[in-house]
Amino acid sequence: MFRILLALFFIPLSFAQQIDKVDFIKCDALVIPNASDKSISGTVTYEFKVKKAIDTIKIDAKNMEFTQVIINENLVNFKNSGSTLDLFEGFKKGKNKVTFSYFAKPKQTLYFTGTDENLQIWTQGQGKYTSYWLPSFDDVNEKVIFNLSVKFQNGYNVISNGVFKNVNHKRNGYENGFSTYNFQMQQPMSSYLVMLAIGNFEKQTATTKYGTPLEFYLDKNDYSKFEPTYRYSKELFDYLEQEIGVKYPWGIYRQVPVRDFLYAGMENTTSTIFSQDFVVDSIGFNDRNYVNVNAHELAHQWFGNFITAQSGKHHWLQEGFATYYALLAERHLFGDDYFYEELNEYAEQLIRASKTDTIPVMNEKASSLSFYKKGAWALHVLRDDIGVKLFQKAVKKYLKKYQYKNVNTDDFLRIVKEISGYDVDNFKKVWLETAGFDRALAQKYLNKNNFIQDFSTLRKSKKSLSELVAIMQSDAYYPIKQYVVFQTQSLPYEERKILLDAALATNSIPVRQTVAETMQVIPPDFKAAYESLLLDDSYITKEIALNHLCDNFSDDCLRYLDQTKEIVGNNDMSFRLNWLALAINSENVSEQVKISSYNQLVDFASDKYESSVRQNALELLLQLNPNDEKVIELLFKATVHHKWQFTKFCRDTIRENLKNTAFRSRVEELSKTTDENRAALYIKFLKE
Repeated sequence: MFRILLALFFIPLSFAQQIDKVDFIKCDALVIPNASDKSISGTVTYEFKVKKAIDTIKIDAKNMEFTQVIINENLVNFKNSGSTLDLFEGFKKGKNKVTFSYFAKPKQTLYFTGTDENLQIWTQGQGKYTSYWLPSFDDVNEKVIFNLSVKFQNGYNVISNGVFKNVNHKRNGYENGFSTYNFQMQQPMSSYLVMLAIGNFEKQTATTKYGTPLEFYLDKNDYSKFEPTYRYSKELFDYLEQEIGVKYPWGIYRQVPVRDFLYAGMENTTSTIFSQDFVVDSIGFNDRNYVNVNAHELAHQWFGNFITAQSGKHHWLQEGFATYYALLAERHLFGDDYFYEELNEYAEQLIRASKTDTIPVMNEKASSLSFYKKGAWALHVLRDDIGVKLFQKAVKKYLKKYQYKNVNTDDFLRIVKEISGYDVDNFKKVWLETAGFDRALAQKYLNKNNFIQDFSTLRKSKKSLSELVAIMQSDAYYPIKQYVVFQTQSLPYEERKILLDAALATNSIPVRQTVAETMQVIPPDFKAAYESLLLDDSYITKEIALNHLCDNFSDDCLRYLDQTKEIVGNNDMSFRLNWLALAINSENVSEQVKISSYNQLVDFASDKYESSVRQNALELLLQLNPNDEKVIELLFKATVHHKWQFTKFCRDTIRENLKNTAFRSRVEELSKTTDENRAALYIKFLKE
């Protein structure tokens, strides 16, 4: 998955010992989410086998209430520790069955967003958090066949893991206006991969080359965005299945975006959840699309779900593999130059990070960058050294041998050595057990690509203007052309104009965007050419161009605003919000339009919108009128949002603004006149 990793896969000693003695085989659960009080309840049945004598069997369950705990048809006593359900009587050596009812109001992992027709409910269980909403197992080594039935009110789509079997009113009794949606898995998985998503979604379907059904979901309001959002999805699936060499193991694959998801995506078995930020139209696709995340989460269905790392020390076996296979899939779509440019960017990031990042890949405390991108680099080196065919053979054997099991790094490297004779000990030492990043070694692999060689040569050379123009007019890969535009910023405009004209003539969106970025001062004779950027198929380019045009030609700003007034932009509405701010600041805009624009900005900062929209709106409002009561209220209110990135922005912004006397005084005044709960929030920050 794409996310910042904190403590992953920490396994308490007691649970490591439990796995040796008890094997949980299957879970049949009926779960009932309740949006009105943000709770969940249900009935759970686990089938398990006691292999060795054990005093107490623990099921992870955070802050839950339990009733009617029955083992092997007998009501038994139990202990609720607050973090586990402890079973200490009624079970025997061999096969057992436990059934119980539970209730929880999770503070994390199960999220309720929106209301009524905009209601969404979804989970995020990665590394060990599913036990906040479903009694399960924090230890990834305990793999279970999970069959979930979800009871919820009619009128919504319900998604979980596995094959959808049926929907009925009969299980757990009939209740008017509610239905039970039954899902079934055939194979075991770790608990962190259990999922639930409920909302008003539209669905489209496809079938892969070898017959796996695909389901694509979008919010009902985004129906027109199916094609650009899910572009290449079937092709990615077919490519990865062929490249990996092992048939997709789960029978069905579905994907669903949700609002205010915590990260880019999460590879729940059979059912990936991803961020609404990747839902795009055909223009937004050119700014930020779902292709890489799509391929990454799909690759996890093999690397992470089919086989799972035993502990955080070996987490690169999931994230490094998913990152590398996603890059291979993009290579299939976009070519070698794209592939090597991304590898080069990974290297640059790793080199910059190595100044402070001193933890190697094979360490549970390694950074996300190490797990993901150094892990990917390690696999590229391995694949390049032993050759594609032997690498594919090793990966296929590795997956087949350890299917539905847990693995460590040596399990994989042992197979590589068996098949290729490769010096895996040196590889492990250099790439997995040594901190930092060896740029010189990596460069040898990068230089196998002509684009990388040409780019490296260009950076070391001094080219004449005519030579640079020739590069711009050539078929050189676009990052070289972007570099040329950036590196000539200091040239006088009269000299540079011929190069700028050539850059615009490339019709390359990223190259033209670089022109937009580097032309903060627009000469009058370049005005018409620069105005063409407002027509580019990129909301980012349009926004940059609109800002610079209004700055340079204030008398024409009203015309530019009128030309772009219907544009909303990407999911974060950055273009629209920026448009409103420009309208407010423009001298030629009527007072009525300014007031309307300001009120729209305030509305966009409210909880009717996703955090990305709210944050953009709040940033603009704090520049325009930081002491506005409405703005202060919205800023403080957002500090209790579930998305930690957004709340961090709000908390940090409040603390910084409280250094300003006028802002602090305004907050002090409001704390005396507002309601008790809001006053407490204001006072909390004032006392820091």
